[in-house]
Amino acid sequence: MSEFFSLAQIDEAADVIRKRTQHKPKIALILGSGLGGLADAVAQPDIIPYGEIPYWYRSTIEGHIGRLVIGNLEDKPVLVMQGRSHYYEGITISQVGFPIRVMQRLGIEILIVTNAAGATNPAYAPGDLMLITDHIALMAMAGLNPLRGPNLNELGPRFPDMSQAYDRELLQLARQVGKERKVEFHEGVYICLAGPSFEGPADLRFLRTIGADAVGMSTVPEVIAARHGGTRVLGISGISNKANLDGNTITSHAEVLEAGKLLVPKLTAIISGVIRALP
Repeated sequence: MSEFFSLAQIDEAADVIRKRTQHKPKIALILGSGLGGLADAVAQPDIIPYGEIPYWYRSTIEGHIGRLVIGNLEDKPVLVMQGRSHYYEGITISQVGFPIRVMQRLGIEILIVTNAAGATNPAYAPGDLMLITDHIALMAMAGLNPLRGPNLNELGPRFPDMSQAYDRELLQLARQVGKERKVEFHEGVYICLAGPSFEGPADLRFLRTIGADAVGMSTVPEVIAARHGGTRVLGISGISNKANLDGNTITSHAEVLEAGKLLVPKLTAIISGVIRALP
C-alpha cells in the first residue's frame, strides 16, 4: 500500500462511520493518554472500534482505548477519538494525520485536541492544565510532516499558513469558561517529539531554551492536518510530570496515566463549557 492516502480511501473510511451513526457532528475531540474518561460524558453514544474503520490504525498504547464515541455532549453532537495513534508506534506520518482527513470529510468544523504532556516550564506541576497558544513543530521541521506527499487540493492548499494554528476565538472562549467555572490553567507553547523515549535533562533544558513550556509525542501533526483543511482548533495539554531539568526524577507512563485522574475533571469542565457556549 502507498505511504499516502487518496481521497477515495479517506472517503471510504468516512462512509463506514457515516453508516454507523445517526449523529452528524460538527465538533470533534481527541483524547490523549489517560484522558479517555472524558468520553464517558457522551450521551446516546454510537461506538466504533478503530479496527472496524478502513485504513484507521489501532492504537497499541495503554491508556488509549482505540474507538470512536459519537453522541451528544452538552446537547450537541460530537465525535470523540478515545485514544490516538503515534508516529513512534511504527506507522507513517500520513497515518497519524489520516483520522483528521476523515473528520473533515464527515463535516467536522472544530477540533478540540488534548494530550498528556511533560512540563519543560518549571512553574508547571502535575495535574495542571495548559491552553496551547502555539506549538513548535520540531518533527515537521525535520521532515515528518503529515502534509508530505501529493497535496489533496479538495482539502487544502499546498502551502498552508500556520501563524494561527490555535483559534483565537476558541482560546478566548476557553479563558472565559475557566474563569466562570473556577478552573485555573496556564497558557503556553507545546512541542512534539517523535518518542517513544522520554526526554533527558539536557533535552528538556534545550526545549525550554527554544521556547517550549510542555512536551509530548502527539497533537502537532493532527493540528497541521486540521489547519490545512480549514478546521478550527482548540488545544489543551494536561501536565503529567514536572520538568526534570536536573535528572533527579524518573519519568514513567504509569505516572502519565495517574495524572489523568486529576486532569479529567478539569478538562471536562473546560471542554463541556466551551461546547455548551458554541453556536
